[in-house]
Amino acid sequence: MASSNAYRAPVLADVAKAAGVSVPTVSRVLNGTKNVAPELAQRVHAAVKELGYRPNSAARSLRLSQPNLISIIAEATTSAYGYANTLAGVETAAQRAGMSVSITIVASDEDESVMRAVDLALSQPIGGAIVLEFRRAGIKASKALPESLPVVAAGGGSERVDGSLAALIDEAAGGRQVTEYLLRQGHRTVHHIAGPTGGKTSGRTEGWRAALEDAGAEVPEVMDSEWDAPSGYRWGERIAGRDDVTAVFCGNDEIALGVMRALADRGLDVPGDVSVAGFDGQPLVSLWRPSLTTVEQDFEDLGARAFGLLSRQMQGERDLVSSVVKPQLVVRESTARPRR
Repeated sequence: MASSNAYRAPVLADVAKAAGVSVPTVSRVLNGTKNVAPELAQRVHAAVKELGYRPNSAARSLRLSQPNLISIIAEATTSAYGYANTLAGVETAAQRAGMSVSITIVASDEDESVMRAVDLALSQPIGGAIVLEFRRAGIKASKALPESLPVVAAGGGSERVDGSLAALIDEAAGGRQVTEYLLRQGHRTVHHIAGPTGGKTSGRTEGWRAALEDAGAEVPEVMDSEWDAPSGYRWGERIAGRDDVTAVFCGNDEIALGVMRALADRGLDVPGDVSVAGFDGQPLVSLWRPSLTTVEQDFEDLGARAFGLLSRQMQGERDLVSSVVKPQLVVRESTARPRR
């Protein structure tokens, strides 16, 4: 849901004011239902172009009580595991409800790119929108949507301080859970390789840090990485030469697989020499050798929960609250008590 200082799409009244005519005149020009003097029509069309006005097909759909299309607004990284499975969750839930889904991609977090995506989404007869807020572009898109449009965000977190509606996975709880588990195994501390935050605060990193601080353990410097296995491999190469690292919590499973491969290539044993844990719960990590301990996030459920909230909002329900679920720690072979 948009905040008070968010983008507001221009309405008929704005066009009428800019053109110096009445709202009915604007409506007649745009609908072509009655003849309007050419000079007045020209002024209306000029105002439409200047303001970037578009007919609010979403509002029209709601007025007709036929909101059978929703829009998903996502970044241009929809092939990533979390994005793809969240999209699948929304699409499956929508199909079961007899609704259709359109997907609008935000190419970057630049204002022009965000507004282009929002304009495209609102040009369709949608009854509401789900915005994937995993990074900055999604957050900006949510704020740019009209307040009159039902909107639900989907992403990580435990609450919405702005009061907007969201389906969330509590990543901080997951980061805390895996860190506390490794400390209980007897590791003096847990090192952390974090993926890029994309303009957001990383709940995974927050949970890791909070667990260490609560335990009175050393909080090592965060190792910044990309989200892919080659980046994890490069960090694994550096870790292999250090005696102080016995447990590593990676920001996602791909980073963790890269770390484990680098350690193995340098003759180190996982988990004997270094315990490695990931985050996300990708299916294939259970087949890796050693199988990966990870924090499992149910992204399809995230998408389904987001659609459920949006559907209820579109039906006029009030006093809805955000849906928050904690991810689950899955312990496998890649973590154990420290050998030294």
